[in-house]
Amino acid sequence: MKKYLSIALVTLIITLTLVYSIRKNTPDFEQYAAGTERKTAFFNYFLPLIAAKNQQIIQIREKLHYWRDNRSDIGWWDARQLDDLANQYRVKEFSIDDDPSWDKLLRKVDVLPPSLVLAQAANESAWGTSRFATLGNNYFGQWCYKKGCGLVPNKRGTGKAHEVAAFESPEESLDSYMQNLNSHPAYKPLRKIREQRHRNNQDITGIALAAGLTSYSERGDKYIKELREMIHYNELSEHDDYINNQD
Repeated sequence: MKKYLSIALVTLIITLTLVYSIRKNTPDFEQYAAGTERKTAFFNYFLPLIAAKNQQIIQIREKLHYWRDNRSDIGWWDARQLDDLANQYRVKEFSIDDDPSWDKLLRKVDVLPPSLVLAQAANESAWGTSRFATLGNNYFGQWCYKKGCGLVPNKRGTGKAHEVAAFESPEESLDSYMQNLNSHPAYKPLRKIREQRHRNNQDITGIALAAGLTSYSERGDKYIKELREMIHYNELSEHDDYINNQD
């Protein structure tokens, strides 16, 4: 008679394999002493990742500006890339001949100030030491809603089915977070602030854009205050200079 592993045991093996795969790519911030040493390691790790992602977005924006101003140069492959970007950033019924379509897309394909990204990553992941960061590479507290998509919160309320998303790497967590802020309807206030500051020739700063994150946390305005205090205390605003000095 054949013996089979129980479904529960198979599930456990798969889960442990996934956790091991994720954890081996996760920086161990707990090895650093809490305080200045850990903060320095945290910032030094994430700053290059944030800079690379913002640079990628800057290049895409430059291409979008070119295409918008030279629409006759848009070939079939370019048009396909535009459709993919419109879908990625939730711009419905994008049309090359429609000026508002371009405005909507450019409003979403835009940089995020490193000071804000760093503050949220530190806040949401307890400086990289939270369970969700160490087991799931989730540094921004992002949720998912498909069973098995992540880690179940220990204090999840009765009747709730969300999980905290698990990612293959910190980079994937960062990509998902930036995509979320730049496309989800809940963060339209943040994008409006950013757009208005562009129009007024004002710097894009974490202090300013934090005001658009009331929907990010149940703490609402208290959460925004926390982020701004973290930015001030850790002197993170200086890292916003890079995105504000682009030609």
